[in-house]
Amino acid sequence: MAVFNMFFLDNAVIAFPSILNSSNASFPNSSNQTRWCIQNNCFFLPYFIYSCILGLISCSVFLRINYELKMVIMLIALVGYNVILLHTHGPMLDDYSKFMYAMAPLRRPGILKDLKTMGSISLFIFFITLLVLGRQNEYYCRLDFLWKNKFKKEREEIETMENLNRVLLENVLPAHVAEHFLARNLKNEDLYHQSYDCVCVMFASVPDFKEFYTESDVNKEGLECLRLLNEIIADFDDLLSKPKFSGVEKIKTIGSTYMAATGLSATPNQEQSQEPERQYMHIGTMVEFAFALVAKLDVINKHSFNDFKLRVAGVIGAQKPQYDIWGNTVNVASRMDSTGVLDKIQVTEETNNVLQTLGYMSTCRGIINVKGKGELKTYFVHTEMTRSLSQGNMAS
Repeated sequence: MAVFNMFFLDNAVIAFPSILNSSNASFPNSSNQTRWCIQNNCFFLPYFIYSCILGLISCSVFLRINYELKMVIMLIALVGYNVILLHTHGPMLDDYSKFMYAMAPLRRPGILKDLKTMGSISLFIFFITLLVLGRQNEYYCRLDFLWKNKFKKEREEIETMENLNRVLLENVLPAHVAEHFLARNLKNEDLYHQSYDCVCVMFASVPDFKEFYTESDVNKEGLECLRLLNEIIADFDDLLSKPKFSGVEKIKTIGSTYMAATGLSATPNQEQSQEPERQYMHIGTMVEFAFALVAKLDVINKHSFNDFKLRVAGVIGAQKPQYDIWGNTVNVASRMDSTGVLDKIQVTEETNNVLQTLGYMSTCRGIINVKGKGELKTYFVHTEMTRSLSQGNMAS
């Protein structure tokens, strides 16, 4: 506003009393001089220069535009201010300087302290200073943007690596175990272990593969045999992606033997608070998974013109620590596999009792001698099952 008010001031040359050059009678004292200055609006002239400087500072600080465009605007403002100071209102500033030292002409300073000259020089100095500060500010803003952009890319790369690590870790560990290791900063000596009261472990082996595997020039020194085994294991792994088998955890493969388990939940022993039928649902899921393995192997046999048979063994037990899984449950399941029969699903008597409550049919094989366990009564699970009754009960 002070800049615009300059245009409303009378820019005519201030008419000093004729006595100005000869005597100081027109200004008998300083109070008369001050009153005369106020009447002619002379006291406001220095504030005009201050307002011009404030205008340049405002453009530099508050205009969020490109540096070059800001420089052009400030340059236009500087030229406009100098036109007002040196041309349109120059005589008024000259009269102000004469008036301020009218009573003491000999004390009048040189041109470098003249209001008009120093005002123009001050504006130019502030213009250059603000340009330097603005350029420095833009440099740091651009540098800050580049650092933020680089940080964002690095953070995205870190998130991608974390997701990749999560996927890789979940391929070898159950999801809740992988989450345990990913969510905390564990020391090397911190180990994860858990005990379960009711789990189901399955060994599914292809005994015929040992006879099938040969190393010759025809099968590239056994490479084609391994390729077929990899195809079988990969097809078995594909079954785990189905929602109905989401509770099945692949433990590992040992040669042509596929090891899996169910009941490895994130909260162990939670099945004790459930109904009996729901308590053993994961065992039924394991049997269904065994059926799916047999069906998948039949499809592979049709395409590869082979006659592989799957030998499946399963058992439930108590106090199985995790992870890798071991304990009496795993040992008995392994013995069920080694004493099993081709194309049959062999289970222990305890497992058979649970399967009967779920609606599965089985045939008693009899008592067999199991290494390290003595004599055990085992059963063969039928691939045909009558589960309508149990499903109706669970639905109700």
